Amino acid sequence: MKKYKGITLLIALFFSAQAQAGKPQILGEYGDWTAYHFHDGRGSVCYMISKPTKDEGKYSKRGDIYVVVTHRPADKSFDVVNFDAGYTFKNGAPFVVKIGHNTVNSFFTEGTKAWTLNDEADKKMVSLMKGGDRMIVDGISSRGTKTKDTYSLKGFTGAYKAISAKCKKK
Repeated sequence: MKKYKGITLLIALFFSAQAQAGKPQILGEYGDWTAYHFHDGRGSVCYMISKPTKDEGKYSKRGDIYVVVTHRPADKSFDVVNFDAGYTFKNGAPFVVKIGHNTVNSFFTEGTKAWTLNDEADKKMVSLMKGGDRMIVDGISSRGTKTKDTYSLKGFTGAYKAISAKCKKK
């Protein structure tokens, strides 16, 4: 849990309006993933988070880097995948995720975040993450710095089952 203390605060800020209604509670740690839930006034919000095991790039300063998968049953929203690169993305630059032999490039970026384009891309990402061992993420900062972040997918399925059970995802 220590390795995620700073990230927990970041996620609380990320979900700022919702976090005001309820403090995130840990559901459990699963390998390199941690699962949380909180109440946003309309119901439970469940999410899981991981930090990269390795981050590469020729940069002097970079903020927190992480990936989140979120369920919001009140909005009928499940499997929403987003990344925070720890820097502002270059406008129009590609954001690419590789899991095994699969490449996913159906993302849009805004500020420091990258989001899948639609529900179908979210479901594909979750399916690939369940079956993978590691995930490699390539991005480009607003200053043109190329980055490569490597995430472990160890524990992904356990964390996913935890948030799905808590938020009653079928």
